[in-house]
Amino acid sequence: MAASSGRPTYHQDYIARIRYSNALPPPPCPPKLLEIPNTGLASGQYTSAGFASRLARDQPLNIEADAELGMPIDLVGLPGVFDGNETAIQALDNPPPPHPHDRALLRPLAALGKPTSITSGVSFLRRTEYITSVAAGGSRFESSSSSNTMRTRNPKRRRADISKDDPVHILRAIIKGFDIAYPQDAYTGPDSDKNIRGAEITTEEKKAWARPVHPTKKDVQLLDSYPILPDLDALPDTGSYMVYKFITCPVSSTDKYDERLDVAFLRPLTQPAEDLARMEAQQAAHDADPSQPAPIPQFDYEFFLPSNSNKVRGIKRNFGVIDPDNEEEVEFDGESKDSNRSYFKYERVRAYETYQQTGDPGNVHGDIVAVALHDPEATSELQRENPLQKAAYYYPVIQKTLIRPRRPAKKGAMASQINGEEETRVDVVEARGRDPDVNEVERRVEIRNRYDVEIEA
Repeated sequence: MAASSGRPTYHQDYIARIRYSNALPPPPCPPKLLEIPNTGLASGQYTSAGFASRLARDQPLNIEADAELGMPIDLVGLPGVFDGNETAIQALDNPPPPHPHDRALLRPLAALGKPTSITSGVSFLRRTEYITSVAAGGSRFESSSSSNTMRTRNPKRRRADISKDDPVHILRAIIKGFDIAYPQDAYTGPDSDKNIRGAEITTEEKKAWARPVHPTKKDVQLLDSYPILPDLDALPDTGSYMVYKFITCPVSSTDKYDERLDVAFLRPLTQPAEDLARMEAQQAAHDADPSQPAPIPQFDYEFFLPSNSNKVRGIKRNFGVIDPDNEEEVEFDGESKDSNRSYFKYERVRAYETYQQTGDPGNVHGDIVAVALHDPEATSELQRENPLQKAAYYYPVIQKTLIRPRRPAKKGAMASQINGEEETRVDVVEARGRDPDVNEVERRVEIRNRYDVEIEA
């Protein structure tokens, strides 16, 4: 028998991995093939979160349930049931204890997924402990959960460089990015109150800008690049856009996309008196304390669609700015007797109310912006007459609103009470495109001047 080496021995549990085979045959039921309407990838319905839920709701359940729902109950053998004595079918005052095998089925929902005390004594289900080196001054071993091990593994962090948190240093780093992209506009003079020089540009940064490389996929090559610019000609007189999303589909489900949705519009209704009072109170609180959120108007809307889908192309041409002299080529629905001007007929679908709304009226460039890529070479001949610079144009979105069908119980179906007066429902709207008036042009010019900031050299 060999002599002991004097080193301590430790007991190690044996862990056996056993794989059990599944000899059950595959299910005999073939997969169910559903007919999904193909509307193209441009609509984005296949990537939305509610596509599968909406598809499940549209599919009828092929289940034939009898009157007793598959659980026949025979009360003939129970004593006193037909005489008015329901003691035999009531729950017992002192029910017998459940069988030990059934206790797992009686666990509450809050306890599901949590470990129980049954598995705490099983050796091969305990947490793995990694053995470290022998501690100094003894033969004691420590696990990874020991506080001493954490102190030895985590050295002291270096003190952060205070100069990197300096606002001037951050500003120079931001200006350096613009100097790399536009070297002809780089400021090289002394620092002043209006101008400041950017940080020094290295040779590697110039090469990275001239020949960009993907940080993880080295085989990916850059095909084209677009500068990010605001589309000043497309800014409305409000200075930003609003995004509205329907909780439910506003039109009936069909096999193809309804093109009328591209030219639909929402007509805001007058706000009730209590909503106006609430907004005035929020505005007063915001004026007293700017940290308080500014009020966002919440309206009820009426949703309108063209009477015929064949009018969509004419409406787009009339509302567009590319071909303004196209009234002779567009087929209108009628001509107004008062103004002798042609119009398109819109019919009311239903009323909607605001369900949820987010945004900040004081921050035009908030968290939401819309971006559109523009390439003059890929545009039509009409667009090339007034070409835009090749860029990725962004459009500020001031708020995002979710709307849902308005309940008839909230307001009358034919009229609503607004400030003590009835607002009659509009069933038909006559609409057409027009040029902005003088006041709208002045507001747009004022908004554009906010982007035109001159920097003195």
